[in-house]
Amino acid sequence: MSPPRFRIVLVCIPVIALAGSLAIAEEPSKPDAKSAGLDPAKLERVDALLQDAVERKQIAGGVVLLMRHGKLGHLQASGWRDVEAKKAMTSDTLFRIASMTKPITSASVMMLVEDGKLRLDDPVSKHIPQFKEPRVLVAGAADPTLKPASREVTIHDLLTHTSGISYRFWGRKQASALYREAGVTDGLVHPKGSSADNVRRLAKQPLLFQPGSAWEYSLSTDVLGVVVEAASGKDLASFFRERIFRPLKMTDTFFFVPEAKRDRLAALYLLNAGGKLSRVGEEPVALGELVFSATYPCEKDGKYFSGGAGLVSTARDYARFLQMLLGGGELDGVRLLKKESVRQMTHNQIGNVPIYITEHGDRFGYGFGVLTEAGKRADIASVGSYSWGGIFRTYFWVDPKMELIGVLMTQVYVVGDLPLRHEFKKRAYECLTD
Repeated sequence: MSPPRFRIVLVCIPVIALAGSLAIAEEPSKPDAKSAGLDPAKLERVDALLQDAVERKQIAGGVVLLMRHGKLGHLQASGWRDVEAKKAMTSDTLFRIASMTKPITSASVMMLVEDGKLRLDDPVSKHIPQFKEPRVLVAGAADPTLKPASREVTIHDLLTHTSGISYRFWGRKQASALYREAGVTDGLVHPKGSSADNVRRLAKQPLLFQPGSAWEYSLSTDVLGVVVEAASGKDLASFFRERIFRPLKMTDTFFFVPEAKRDRLAALYLLNAGGKLSRVGEEPVALGELVFSATYPCEKDGKYFSGGAGLVSTARDYARFLQMLLGGGELDGVRLLKKESVRQMTHNQIGNVPIYITEHGDRFGYGFGVLTEAGKRADIASVGSYSWGGIFRTYFWVDPKMELIGVLMTQVYVVGDLPLRHEFKKRAYECLTD
């Protein structure tokens, strides 16, 4: 049986209970392609891309969203939320967005900078004492050999992933072994204890390089999440909820999904090297140093808030966060950040330091890749665009010049390559009418 394709079904829910308080829910806006400067006929090619991936069993299902000029132009669900249970994908499906958590954590840091509770040049040890007197691995040594760092890691280093911290799963042999032995997790499966406990274990590990001297995608944003907790006096879930999700009316974004909404959480799948799609069950999956689970968003009373990988969200909710950034820190008359803070987040903050994840641009801001003039030849987006994605093939980009936002939500870990993101972006630009 071919998986179904769904246009949007809007359900007006009169009252939403959120964290003990009541808020009146507004009816979501309907997509209007023409008013958003999109060609309705060409949008069919965007939908066909997702449907083809479903039919080829590369993904179980997914959701695509396009916004332009501040208007919702397209929102389409295809395939299955849960193949085995025969639950169809819908536009309000919840997805594990993994590293798309990072820009939200970065925004939280900038809020605290504006509040005067953080400075970008603060040493991390000011807020997490265990980061005092860091050490650096000596490159090329047969056994782990350490030397003192030339300076302490700063908040800016964490925001830009120039801290010297790594990910356990990233395959840096010495660092991976040390992280594993210390029980450091990458945030995709939860150990006992809190995220702060994990970061304190991480703080005892050596850096890969001198702070500020190179770029390494890393657990830096998990550290930032704990910094936000220390500086604000709130756990990260509470800070996100009070300072970002409520003001932006992001009612479907959480670290831990409420029981009443768990039926909307997409099942997680694995696409192996042979092209076979299989469901991730109750037990964690281990692929070398990479360990992840499907169940981490469903813990009861969980206390592990990964600032780098922990959130669950919907395409529509996440687009509201992106529209706030595109609006210079403001959405629907509510200002979260100053324009200057957003400008810093969305522009190159690493100078000429190269990055090795070039899918999202040639340089890095605070939480995502940014496209400069030097990297334009390899990307269809405008100079100044910024983007990032999650390990389970979620993705977004923002093109300020074209006032365009794209969000792609799927829920699959791919062993190898699946060029769905690139093709989605390419077909989206073909839909522009002005």
